Amino acid sequence: MPRRHPCAPRTRRSPMAPIEVGLVGLACLIAAILLHVPVGIAMAAVGAAGYVMLTGNLSGMVSLFGTETVNMLTNQDFAVVMFFLLMGGFAGAAGISADIYRVANTWIGHYRGGLSMATILGCAGFGAIAGSSIATAATMAKIALPEMEKRNYALSLCTGTLAAGGTLGSLIPPSIIMVIYAVQVEQFVIDLFLAAIIPGLLSVALFVLAIRVQLLISPHLAGAGERIAWRGRMRETGRAWAPIGIIVVVMGGIYSGFFTVNEGAAVGLVLTLIFAVARKSLTRATFTETLFGSAGSIAMLYMIVIGANIFGYFLTLSHMPSEVATWVQGLDIPPLAIVFIIIAMYVLLGCVFDALAGMVLTLPFVVPIISGLGYDLVWWGIVNVMVIEIGMITPPVGINVFVIKGLRQDIPLGTIFRGITPFLIANVVALLLVVLFPQLATWLPDLLR
Repeated sequence: MPRRHPCAPRTRRSPMAPIEVGLVGLACLIAAILLHVPVGIAMAAVGAAGYVMLTGNLSGMVSLFGTETVNMLTNQDFAVVMFFLLMGGFAGAAGISADIYRVANTWIGHYRGGLSMATILGCAGFGAIAGSSIATAATMAKIALPEMEKRNYALSLCTGTLAAGGTLGSLIPPSIIMVIYAVQVEQFVIDLFLAAIIPGLLSVALFVLAIRVQLLISPHLAGAGERIAWRGRMRETGRAWAPIGIIVVVMGGIYSGFFTVNEGAAVGLVLTLIFAVARKSLTRATFTETLFGSAGSIAMLYMIVIGANIFGYFLTLSHMPSEVATWVQGLDIPPLAIVFIIIAMYVLLGCVFDALAGMVLTLPFVVPIISGLGYDLVWWGIVNVMVIEIGMITPPVGINVFVIKGLRQDIPLGTIFRGITPFLIANVVALLLVVLFPQLATWLPDLLR
């Protein structure tokens, strides 16, 4: 969490009380975001202005921008995000996502709705390489949507499956959002990755169950495919050695301690690049597009985190986080009720703000509360990511919904939102289970410590 900056003087120059300045700054930030000012720029600008109001130290504010930028650019933990973004881009170019989808389809495609279930498994597999929800949804949509349409699947089921399945890219490790959370709250990234394994598998199982229940109620939404012989299944599985090998090498190396997270991500990036070149699918145009796309994404993420840290210094000086934490902890209600109130707040924020922006904006307030209540911050990180998953498919923002809409302008938004309803219920059930049974997230990290 952001700490007091060394350049900040002990005295303040504002005629208002610090907490009043903090409230005004928070209101200005919300107004700026609602006016579609980029969230990173909004947080940095408001944080810098509030810093000067509270300290009168203009040179300290300029120094704050410089030191925060240098700290982020030299932060080795955050550098892994760039590797995962590039790895996901090259994996898509190499056709690895198609390999995963074909394997899943050969094993379960003969069931009613099998292509939808295969899409969920494909999203989970590709998410284990890409680490990004948006990349997973966009990549899998290009592969799976035409196949499902060809077999007369209802568009609501097709698009709902893809939008919801894409969220697994945030929960299945490695996850870019988990890296950002770990850096911000000073937790080990590997602990977050380990903690996400069981909740991730639980979400996959509940998504598949949601498809099965949906088709029991409305069997006309999808049919059954052709059953593949065992020899064909084994042959197709053997052909998918590339994604299986990457996942085993990268995640196995990280969890066993053979690689650090950065080394594992770098190895995965090199492997996906080699596969893309070997398959002759990496053209100069694709290579350039992947580099520029990843550079744009990483620049946006850096700006958000730098802005969040500057805004965090301002909030710390205003005493707002500590005052809010003290007030909440003094409420005469059970700690679990406070957790559910915070989760409800995140869901409401997700209906208005980008999910990642909502997370970094609220961490200075929420982390002291969760820590003060005695909860594990690694567990809360998984809960936070699961709430972000819900925000990614919740109207009116639902960024994954708009990813699918952007790829298929002819499909009405209402159709996509109708399709995600069963998966939204599955997400809520998974979240409740992890909240009520924290061991689902903490068991593996505690076991391997």
